[in-house]
Amino acid sequence: MYIAIEGIDTAGKSTQIELLSHDYPHALITKEPGGTAIGKEIREIVLSARTKSKRAEFLLFLADRAEHVKEVIEPNFEKMIISDRSAISGVAYALIQGEIDKKDLVTLNDFATNKTYPQKVFLLQISKEELEFRLSQKELDGIELRGSEYLLQIQDAIVKAAKLLNIELIIIDATQSIEAINKEILRTLNP
Repeated sequence: MYIAIEGIDTAGKSTQIELLSHDYPHALITKEPGGTAIGKEIREIVLSARTKSKRAEFLLFLADRAEHVKEVIEPNFEKMIISDRSAISGVAYALIQGEIDKKDLVTLNDFATNKTYPQKVFLLQISKEELEFRLSQKELDGIELRGSEYLLQIQDAIVKAAKLLNIELIIIDATQSIEAINKEILRTLNP
């Protein structure tokens, strides 16, 4: 099974993926962007916020996604694959930029992924207050420097992106305890 954990920065994706790696010790843990050698370079470019064109940023995400599916996902599809982010994030970021038509977003992602998407995606949803508190506790990257309003727009766009791509999205309140979130994910994976 191929699953992804989605959420804006500080929502707790890394923590939940770490817990899932103990629950599924043979799972392949990956991330997007940055799950391949080329993807790591692309991730650095995107997080540095050096691109002036939002279309260029989106195309970088697509390049990473295509490489990730070809190099990581397709060869391991018989395993449990747990990904930190997925195509949904790339589409969500593009949606809030508003420069690319929704139909084109779907077509370009279908092309980049060869229509290979996670079977289940968990969105760790966070409140504005909790987000602002968590951001105040860390050094911010290029995306986080855009502010809490921007990140909350992305969170809303993640829901819209999942619908556009026709991917099952399970929304989890990320202000719960770490253990409660983990139990909720496991209940969904093992009904």
